Amino acid sequence: MPAKIIETNDQPFQGVDLDPISLDIIESALKNARFEMDTVLFRTAMSPGIREQHDTFPMIANEQGKMVVGQFGSFIHGFLAGYEGDIEEGDIILTSDPYGVNGAISHANDWLVLMPMFREGRLIGWASMFGHMTDIGGGVPSSMPVGASQIYQEGIIIPPVKIYRRGELQEEILDLILRNCRLPQWNKSDFKSLVAACRVAERRCNEICDRFGTDTFIAGMRALLDRNYQAMDHLIRHNLPADQTLRFEDYVCDDGRGMGPYKIACSMWREGDKLIFDFDGTDPQSAGSINFLLNEEMFKMFAGVFLIMVFDPQIMFNDGFYDLMEVRIPEGCLLKPQAPAALSCRNHALGRIFDVMGGLFGQGSPDFLNAAGFSDSPHIMYSGYDDKGEWFQLYQIGFGGIPGRPAGDGPDGHSLWPSFTNVPNEFLESHYPLRIEAFETIADSGGAGLHRGGNGLRVTYRFLVPGEISVHDDRWLTYPWGVKGGEPGGRSTKVLERADGSVEYLQSKQDHIHVEAGDVLHFNTWGGGGWGDPLQRDPAVVARDVARGLVTRDGARRYGVVLAEDLSIDQGATDKLRKEMADARGEIELFNFGGTIEELRSRCKAETGLEPPRPPEFRRDMAVRSCC
Repeated sequence: MPAKIIETNDQPFQGVDLDPISLDIIESALKNARFEMDTVLFRTAMSPGIREQHDTFPMIANEQGKMVVGQFGSFIHGFLAGYEGDIEEGDIILTSDPYGVNGAISHANDWLVLMPMFREGRLIGWASMFGHMTDIGGGVPSSMPVGASQIYQEGIIIPPVKIYRRGELQEEILDLILRNCRLPQWNKSDFKSLVAACRVAERRCNEICDRFGTDTFIAGMRALLDRNYQAMDHLIRHNLPADQTLRFEDYVCDDGRGMGPYKIACSMWREGDKLIFDFDGTDPQSAGSINFLLNEEMFKMFAGVFLIMVFDPQIMFNDGFYDLMEVRIPEGCLLKPQAPAALSCRNHALGRIFDVMGGLFGQGSPDFLNAAGFSDSPHIMYSGYDDKGEWFQLYQIGFGGIPGRPAGDGPDGHSLWPSFTNVPNEFLESHYPLRIEAFETIADSGGAGLHRGGNGLRVTYRFLVPGEISVHDDRWLTYPWGVKGGEPGGRSTKVLERADGSVEYLQSKQDHIHVEAGDVLHFNTWGGGGWGDPLQRDPAVVARDVARGLVTRDGARRYGVVLAEDLSIDQGATDKLRKEMADARGEIELFNFGGTIEELRSRCKAETGLEPPRPPEFRRDMAVRSCC
């Protein structure tokens, strides 16, 4: 039975003719409220993952639950359909159950707060914010075990529950939750910060109503959704082919259990005005923790934002266009696992979705095709007891190379999520028993191209006390592919130099790695693929990249550029080398994957120092069921 909204005022909202100026003011006010939600959260949370790295996602939705401003799109319609109970003014819902909200949050570390906004007894909208909790219990510190086979091993799972009832905090429920976390003081602070952010949204929305009237506010939100629909309808009609089916495949390299790679496949076509995405052909769910419960509405938002950023960045993205897309994800596949499948390493498949989208859309409009980029959020976790005997626990997200693009080079050492920032090294060294000995881009890790792929990042950690680390990463087997003649970016590596002089090449996904004082970890992420023919890149730009340390002198030869020791261009040798390279390479293909999966397996040991993963084994009782 769906949720029942309790309103003490049953007067319907009246239609209003809204002038463009008022609509623009309301739009700007809502955008500002959305960013103010972030500001309040970042200034009041305790965990570095939220306060410093900004691993949070806000939303303001209209009274029907459609996101008007935010990032991930709305889940509210699905939530209301499955929530059994009343929702009243003063109630606030808390949940961390991915299966309970159909993947609106993708793992149990994400705590989602949902607050209905009332005015004069009527529901006028919803405010929501979710943030990543550093720890929620489970088998490993930071609660993202590589070896998990069920979500129950990943820490406490909070079903949708009224954590505030009619304005009163349910202290006993919160205490029970915090009892299951290694850092309860952080979780409590972060939770209250999430609530404070939602209250800011409520206050700002009521101020808009004070200025323009409630009916005008409601009409404005609906108008913003409708404007988005019209803009996206135009983009789809004029930029995506109606007479062909496009298909693209990419891979998650392994599952942390020695098996991989796992295929993500998607087809795209138009049926009239509607854009269809079908993930048929994606591998079945993993027995490990790399499954990603992909919410269909979330994918619509990903696809919509991708289209907007490529074709018309001035469009405000929201849920208005959702009726123009249909997403089909087969039950039991890697992107629609059946509960209680583990989800703690879902970030690799989540990120790879963006490369798949780029490959799909780019085939339809090659001039707008991006290469593969930093499609992941790799993690390092370090925990133990410091010299004072106090528990410490670090959770940090790594950055890498953004792909080469039609507009230019990919940025170096950037996050998958545009709003994320790095944790300052000074903060890390002040609060954790470690030293950062290197924080630099990795020269030549960006794929060569007319527009160079961004370089990956090397962060070198020296551990000062014994402890345990975990690493989560990908793209160590497959390459971040290049396009239109661009070369693939460099792969990721994790190298541990022991204090005794021995060296270990770590798996990309590995828990329970014991470290001693003096051990050094080189956490190297991957670069973005190159875009366009590298032989067409201006030699002066290549020389400038070498001078800046982004490309090595030897790496300049990938562009057919020969540099003297003083980095001046040897024009004669450059012209000769470029002609030789052009004659030898043959026809330029649209995609350069660096080899087939079979070829990558055969070269794996020699190129990476690691054994290739075994082909995945899937449970017979987990056969993928078509969604249509």
